[in-house]
Amino acid sequence: MNGYKLYTPCKKVISIIIITCLLTISFKPMVVAAVSISAETAVLVDVETGRVLYSKNADKQMKIASLTKIMTAILAIENADLDDKVKTSKNAFGVEGSSIYLKLNEKMKLHDMLYGLMLRSGNDAATAIAEHVSGSMDEFAELMNKKALELGMNGTMFSNSHGLDWGEGNYSTANDMGKLLAYSLRNPVFKEIVSTKVKKVPWEGESYDRVFYNKNKMLSLYPGGDGVKTGYTKRAGRCLASSASKDDWQLATIVLNAPDWWRDSARLLDYGFETYHRHHVVEIETPLQEIIVINGQADAINVVAKKRIYYPIIEGEENDFTYAWELPTTIKAPVAKDEHIGDVIIDFQGEKIARIPLYSDTEVKRLGFFERLRNFFR
Repeated sequence: MNGYKLYTPCKKVISIIIITCLLTISFKPMVVAAVSISAETAVLVDVETGRVLYSKNADKQMKIASLTKIMTAILAIENADLDDKVKTSKNAFGVEGSSIYLKLNEKMKLHDMLYGLMLRSGNDAATAIAEHVSGSMDEFAELMNKKALELGMNGTMFSNSHGLDWGEGNYSTANDMGKLLAYSLRNPVFKEIVSTKVKKVPWEGESYDRVFYNKNKMLSLYPGGDGVKTGYTKRAGRCLASSASKDDWQLATIVLNAPDWWRDSARLLDYGFETYHRHHVVEIETPLQEIIVINGQADAINVVAKKRIYYPIIEGEENDFTYAWELPTTIKAPVAKDEHIGDVIIDFQGEKIARIPLYSDTEVKRLGFFERLRNFFR
C-alpha cells in the first residue's frame, strides 16, 4: 500500500479497511465421484486454479515412469535457451528404452528435442537435456527435487530425467503430479509442445527430417484433447497424464498403474466437465467498491478488476466465497485512471484462492486553490 495519497484530519497515514462480505462459509468436502476406473491412484484437476475435482488414493507414492519427463520438459523450458544446440553425449547415446535415436555427438536445437522428449518419450533426449541444463544427471535430479518442493510436491523424489526404474528413487503421487501438470500446462511453450500430434524437425547430417508422432492417443480419442504424456515400465504399470479443453476451460488428469488408461482418463474428464461449472468470482471492469476522493473534481471513484476470475464449483457452492477488501477509506486527488488503489483477497471454503489488484475506473483531477477554499467555507 506504499505510495497511496490518503487524507486524515491529523496526519498522513495509510488507512486500510477490511470489509468482509457476509457470506456463509460452507466447508464442503470434495465431491466423491461415482466414477469407475481401473487406476490404482488418480486425480482430476482444474488447470487454471489447481483445484482438485476428484481423487483416488491420490497421496499414495507410486512409480511414475515417463510422466517424469513432464518435470524434465518444464525445467528445460524455464532454465535454458530454446535455441541452444544440445549435444548427444555417450550417456545419452543408446540409453535403454524408448528413443528418438540420437547419434553420438549429434546436435539438435533444444526446442526440437523437447518434441522428441514429449511426443516420442525419448530417453536419450531426456538424458541429453538433463546434461545440457545442469551438467550431469545427478545435478539435474537435484534441480528437479528443488522444483518439486517449490510446487508443494512433498511426496515426490526424482532420481533421473526419464523415469526408468533405476533404484528406488523416482516416485511421486497422483496429487503431486496433478500440481506439476497444472503448473506446466499454464506455460504456453509446454502447452504447445504437448498438444502437437506430429512434428518435423531437422536431422543433422541427413537430407530428410525426423518426424515425431505423438504417442498420446487422447489427442484423437477425446473431444478437445490437448495433451499431455504417456508412461510405462513394468514396475509403474501404465501411467497417463491427459488434458482436454471445452470453451477455454482446461481440465487435466493423472492416472497411475491404470490398465485401462485411456478409458479411465476419458471418464474422469467427462465427470469434471459434467459435474462442475466455472463460477465468475470477479468480473472485469465492474464497479466493486466506492472510494471517497478528497479535494477532487469528483466526490468518489469506483475500483475495478482488470482480470476476470473463474473458479470451478458444483451446484450449491456459490455462497462459499468470502471477499476481504484491502482499500483506503479515502484517497487524495489527483487520481489517475487505472491507478492501483488496493486489492481484494478471495477465499473459498476458508482457503485463499486469489489476491486481485484493484484499479480506479476514472481520472479525478485536483480542485484548484480557490475551489478548495470555497469548499472549506461551505
